[in-house]
Amino acid sequence: MSSKIRSARWLALRVTPRTCWSFVELEDETGRRGAGEATLAGHEAAMARIFERELEALRGREVAKIDLGPVRSAAGSRAEFAVVSAFDQALHDLRAQAAGVSVARALRGRCRESIPVYANINRGISRRTPDGFAEQAARAVAEGFRAVKIAPFDEIELYGDPHKRPDAQAIDAGLARIAAVRAVVGSDVDLMVDCHWRFNPAAAETIVQATEPYGLYWLECPLPETPEMLEALRVLRAQLNRRGVRMAGCEEMSLVRGFLPFLEAGAYDVIMPDVKYVGGMQEMLAVADTLARYGVGFSPHNPSGPVCHAASLQICSTSSDLERLELQYAETPLFDALVGYSLPAAARGRVAVPDAPGLGVRLEAELTRRLRVDAS
Repeated sequence: MSSKIRSARWLALRVTPRTCWSFVELEDETGRRGAGEATLAGHEAAMARIFERELEALRGREVAKIDLGPVRSAAGSRAEFAVVSAFDQALHDLRAQAAGVSVARALRGRCRESIPVYANINRGISRRTPDGFAEQAARAVAEGFRAVKIAPFDEIELYGDPHKRPDAQAIDAGLARIAAVRAVVGSDVDLMVDCHWRFNPAAAETIVQATEPYGLYWLECPLPETPEMLEALRVLRAQLNRRGVRMAGCEEMSLVRGFLPFLEAGAYDVIMPDVKYVGGMQEMLAVADTLARYGVGFSPHNPSGPVCHAASLQICSTSSDLERLELQYAETPLFDALVGYSLPAAARGRVAVPDAPGLGVRLEAELTRRLRVDAS
């Protein structure tokens, strides 16, 4: 007989002065604990309220019989999808533990034992100078990564507004960071540039031309992902493709239907669903299958904490069509400590997939007590 949910906890953990990771932890009657991650910067208080509101769908229910479908269908905001996704991860964790298999094997079976990854070095860069970027990139490459990602345009804040013009010095500052990274990693390392939706179409076209000497692997999220930007995204992608550069995006979308407008518009070469926001692990697989049908690359967004990383590894191990998985690089040693150093380290640009029951991680109780903050 399936065990019931005995308790549920919302955990907002302050891991650096500017970073808070958010988790759901469910415990069943046998004492098994399942974890899910919902990290969404600036939305911790809202997510804590959503967590309390949606607990009725789980409390006292048998783990095997809990259906998150109604909660998922009612979700509208990214905060709601983040909480639903975290509940979903934790339930998959518990169910797979009860079956004595990994989440990947419970979902659809593993087709790969290790996952190609790239290092997102951005949040670990304390000095936002070209030298600071270069030092972190050099460290990642020395540890065996063959691809790195940076977000160098800190000073640009256009966010699609066609009436604003970027400051030339702000663009130059971003280009100097890119140039410094390319110089230190050499031409054999793939370099991704994340724009965090900071440009408008005219400024984005300027960036396409200005970054051509640096041989980018992809340009990510140059424009806000809104219906009115679809044509501009398609045009920008074509300009990048003519230069041998890909365009990536869609890290914040939920459910398959959230990605369809971008697929139908031909907006991206690579799409980056996030297991924290997509609505659930089965939904993540459905998105991956949809991308394959459209001939678009699958490269999950994964820039936050260790539970998201563990869940993403399990998803990626089931996928035969996979680009690379993002890996948060050297932001804080708490990434490993929080799960008792149970996650495999990257080696030569790959990470082994844990095959322990469930997600293969458990949040360290004493550390969560020390790091927990009031989300209000």
